[in-house]
Amino acid sequence: MLGPLEAWHDHTAVPLGDQQQRFILVVLLLQANKPLSPERITEIVWPDNPERRTLVRGYINKLRKTFDGTGAEIERTATGYLLRIDEGQIDTVRFDRLREEAAQAQQDNDQRRAIELLREAVTLWRGRFLEDIDIDRIGGAEVFVPTEGYHDALGDLAELELVTGDYRSARDRMRRAVRTSPDHQKYAELLMRALIAGGDGAGAIRVFDTASGALAESGIEPGTVLRNLAERARRGEPGSSLPSRPGAFTGRSGELDKIAAAAAGSDERRAVWISGPPGVGKSGLAVEAAHRLRHRFPDGQLLVRLNGFTPNVAPMSVSDALDQLLTDLGVPAEQIPDTVGRKATIYQSRLYGTKTLVVLDNAASPDQIRPLLPEARDCFAVVTSRKMGEPDISEHVRLAPLPADDASALFQRLTGPARVRGRSADVAGLVKRCGYMPVSITIAAALLRKHDRWSLDYLIGQLDDTGAWREDGAAIHASYRQLDADQQLVFRLFGHLPGPDVDIVGAAALIGRDIAGTRKLLHDLHEVCLLEEVAPERYQMLDSIKEFAALEPASTDALERLLDFYLVTLADAVSVAYPFDRTALPSVERESPHSLRFARDDKALAWIIAERDNLMAAIRQADPDRAWRIASLIWRHFNTANRIDDWIDAVRSVRPDDDYGQAHVLYRLSIANDRRGRHAKALDLAEQALESWTRLGDVPGEAAALCAIAVSTMQLGPHEQAARHFEAALAKYEQCGDLRGQGHALSSLGYINEQHGRYELAVAQNEAAVPLLRESGHLQGLAHALNNLGANQQNLGMLDEAIPHHLEAHEIAVELGDMCVAAYALTNIADAHRLAGRFPEALHHHDLATKAAAGLTDAELQASLFRDRAATEKDRGDLGAALRLYRSLLDVAAGTGNRTHESLGQIGAARTLHDMGRHGEAVAHWEAAESVYRELDQPQAEEVRRERAGLTCACGQR
Repeated sequence: MLGPLEAWHDHTAVPLGDQQQRFILVVLLLQANKPLSPERITEIVWPDNPERRTLVRGYINKLRKTFDGTGAEIERTATGYLLRIDEGQIDTVRFDRLREEAAQAQQDNDQRRAIELLREAVTLWRGRFLEDIDIDRIGGAEVFVPTEGYHDALGDLAELELVTGDYRSARDRMRRAVRTSPDHQKYAELLMRALIAGGDGAGAIRVFDTASGALAESGIEPGTVLRNLAERARRGEPGSSLPSRPGAFTGRSGELDKIAAAAAGSDERRAVWISGPPGVGKSGLAVEAAHRLRHRFPDGQLLVRLNGFTPNVAPMSVSDALDQLLTDLGVPAEQIPDTVGRKATIYQSRLYGTKTLVVLDNAASPDQIRPLLPEARDCFAVVTSRKMGEPDISEHVRLAPLPADDASALFQRLTGPARVRGRSADVAGLVKRCGYMPVSITIAAALLRKHDRWSLDYLIGQLDDTGAWREDGAAIHASYRQLDADQQLVFRLFGHLPGPDVDIVGAAALIGRDIAGTRKLLHDLHEVCLLEEVAPERYQMLDSIKEFAALEPASTDALERLLDFYLVTLADAVSVAYPFDRTALPSVERESPHSLRFARDDKALAWIIAERDNLMAAIRQADPDRAWRIASLIWRHFNTANRIDDWIDAVRSVRPDDDYGQAHVLYRLSIANDRRGRHAKALDLAEQALESWTRLGDVPGEAAALCAIAVSTMQLGPHEQAARHFEAALAKYEQCGDLRGQGHALSSLGYINEQHGRYELAVAQNEAAVPLLRESGHLQGLAHALNNLGANQQNLGMLDEAIPHHLEAHEIAVELGDMCVAAYALTNIADAHRLAGRFPEALHHHDLATKAAAGLTDAELQASLFRDRAATEKDRGDLGAALRLYRSLLDVAAGTGNRTHESLGQIGAARTLHDMGRHGEAVAHWEAAESVYRELDQPQAEEVRRERAGLTCACGQR
């Protein structure tokens, strides 16, 4: 049917008769293995001529003769006719199954298998769907035309071909597609990417211009992706996060040759590990090598600083390192999953088929970098560390101090020949005093450059006066002695910086100066190579220098000024970025003259993201009061970004010393644990939070804790008890005028009433919640309420009313970058199509929901996806797939203790096994379902009892 209607058997075309007979065949095919009455066939084929019912039998007999010996047969049933056929022989069904198998292969990270399956799927299409059949004569608007699925499959295939490096196949495939659909932005995007990968930037720009013209005819502007691709095509540059090439790099020719040989080799160890003491030039060598290897790795060069041995800074977690790498690879932040395993999977799949170089600088240990090493054979990694690597990981390069001649040459290149002409012996003595270490030599040369009236002898004298400082630190000490008192203070303060870097405003708070004065001090330290400017007006200190800077005790006042700057600015940023959450935020009574104020939510969010690592480091170093406030304030950002585990890790050491702080932290820990499926622990934390709020007499806090208690209670089973908590929370939210809280409580009550079949009440409660959440600006909550509203309308048969609510929820979620809520909306849309009997559309939206949820670890979402997909598979007759999904749902329920999910999994498995004729296996599920429903005091318990009473098989025996 994917083209002109044709049938084949043993490589021979089967004649299908005249047009009327072909109409009847298509009607039977569209309802394969399901009975159709003669009246229904007549109504579809001859809607205005019911008397033609007498013709149906004759055409059926002709079709029976046609199919004789083919394996397909038309059976007479009590109610009509049934075309008995292996659905795998129908190209539309085969197409859908191939897409499903391809999606599973992608989930299993088997891209090549997915490509094979999708190629087979798109090859099934020989033209337009039933292009020689009048659709109005086979069902008209009731017939689902799977053209959209073909477009999706074609795009998915080209995407995979690009990921695996087969850009020529993607290019040729998309060229044909773009000719037929010039305004299809996804097709244009894929073709542009293929052309760029093949070096045809001009061709990519022509595709962009053509697409822009076609879109303009409909009054549409090209999307962001197309514009970015056009810009990349014009630049002709791959992505790179390498810093600029080290100035005056000298020597290390043997090491560079060894790195180049490792990069060109076919060894399974696709990495080189550079080790050596601090200041020996590991990072400089890695960056120099990366620049020299750019031609070998044209698809990108990435660098991550892992802070393995950075003083006063915790080593970067694998999770954060993967976040940075995925961002550099172009993965939108909202699509980065929460767990390390899934991040690593996406990271490796992005590298697969590319030639990309990854520099992992300052690694703490082999365990830190193992998940970051590229697995793709055409990629390569350069690792630096003070520790030696392990043989199974990489080729090893051990750096010693520079040879004497190379050390002298480096100093001469940095200072200029005029200053040291004819002084080779003195230069040799100077670099020896620097321990032949590149960092110390660079600092000594910077001193001589800055002081143009200094002689080489005077500089050597300064190095000789460094006292007991170790030899390779003499230059740092000498440079420090030349600083004035203010500069020395700033130098020492950077030694105790809690995070990896600081911007100009944070530095001003740390130092206690205005911006202009701070800028001059930082410029002075940068000029003599004691600070590095890693971004405009953002500075960091190299580890080997920071160790010297940290030798003296930290200034408590200075660190408190910086922490107050972070705390006060974060409070304003969170209130602007997440205005709906203001009533739940902790008070901040501290002040900072340098704190920032934000007028726009995007600016506030950008600051939070830029300072996230510094804020998390501040939590670990701050006193208890500041620590818990920063942790509580930044919670919403991590919750919205689905980075729950990262936040939990950061607050493990937070110990508030009063009820107010404990209540805020316990409440947020409760939500975090509930989202992780740890409902019993979440309930305990929420109850502790409520006790604290109650002692304080804090009504908004009591309301929030009651809601948290209700959510976990609901997950664990006692719905009526959960409802009472929600009602108590609603009353307190009304008392304090919290619209967001009222909306949340009402929508949650609607969800509970849905579980008990009180659909009209549930609709009313969600309809009341929607305007409250819309007015409060809580878009995430609004999307959840719209989804709940639509789900209850579906239960009442109001499918046309439900789908627009789910679509709005999906639109909001995509705008927010919340793929969890987006997945909920998509699975709800799929459920609506299932209820309407539109199974291909349902499966399509199930696939979209699965794709949206990829990488997320929300147990509630995973359970919903299993439950809804299982219902669709069962209704469309794939009982084996349905049973597997219901068992997956039961696995999730067992892991989380969620009784509602358990009840749905048990009854789904029972009914599916019954339909499969496996009645003995079904009995245990029937009994478990009835038992759980009864424990939950839900009306389904009686429904199950009555249903079983009407069964005559083993399922009904008690």
